[in-house]
Amino acid sequence: MVSDFGLSKTLEHGVMSTACGTPGYVAPEVLAQKPYSKAVDCWSIGVITYILLCGYPPFFEENETRLFSKIMRAEYAFHSPFWDDISESAKDFIRSMMEKNPMKRFTTEQALRHPWIAGDTAKDLDIYQSVCEQMERNFAKSKWKVSAARSWTILQYLSRLHVGK
Repeated sequence: MVSDFGLSKTLEHGVMSTACGTPGYVAPEVLAQKPYSKAVDCWSIGVITYILLCGYPPFFEENETRLFSKIMRAEYAFHSPFWDDISESAKDFIRSMMEKNPMKRFTTEQALRHPWIAGDTAKDLDIYQSVCEQMERNFAKSKWKVSAARSWTILQYLSRLHVGK
């Protein structure tokens, strides 16, 4: 499960039931206190991908009850102008990873075969500056700053694992 590394677990094919994780990244089934599988990691990767592409989290509320409600409904959007230059393929990847129903959500194997990951579907645009500016505006004064740094660390780690294969 992708979480704070102190809470991480390695699991082959089982089901977990410990309620844990950083609120903005946690899958609906964890919040619903239902048994969950590795599908929660795919949800978290979808959240991380969303943040890295636009610079802000898909679920943000100062009020924790409203935050959890949005997550439980998988209520997020690709807001203009931040998503205008992001490919439909990237958005499709995120939708597939952040599918509310864990049985319909992408597996890690499906994620790796998605055209946006496996293929050459990225737009030839440099979004680095706009994403950095947006991240700075959204994370500089918020509780998300630490989570974003952790997410970047996780992605770096996953990237090294993938390169080693």
